[in-house]
Amino acid sequence: KLFRLVKPTRAYFGEKDFQQLAIIRLMVRSMQFDIEIVGCPIVREESGLARSSRNTLLSEEQRALAANIHAVLKESTTFYSQTTVKELHDATIAAINRHEGLEVEYYDIVDKDTLQPTDKWQNAVGCVTVFCGSVRLIDNIQY
Repeated sequence: KLFRLVKPTRAYFGEKDFQQLAIIRLMVRSMQFDIEIVGCPIVREESGLARSSRNTLLSEEQRALAANIHAVLKESTTFYSQTTVKELHDATIAAINRHEGLEVEYYDIVDKDTLQPTDKWQNAVGCVTVFCGSVRLIDNIQY
């Protein structure tokens, strides 16, 4: 509705919520809107934690702990091509869950255009939701 009312030529969305961005891109294509959807890079704290208003709900210890989410995702990009999607999926969940206080709600490796699970590395994005205490955090990494 907003796009129809405003009729923008360009709209900007953060890549932090990659799944939302992908759905908006799909919607714009399928509804044939003449709008350029621009993905804005994730802004990270010095620790690597993706900036979010939810971070204010974390204690200092939890903020340090939550930085491990990105550290694990980033590390996974160094060896993804040497393993299967399933093996990396399982190893990434285990690596995050090894940090006491972090619990993966889900981690999916999907095709970046369709958001469908994939078993190929081409066009793949890993999307994760992790509880740090009671705070639900999201992040993603492109492979």
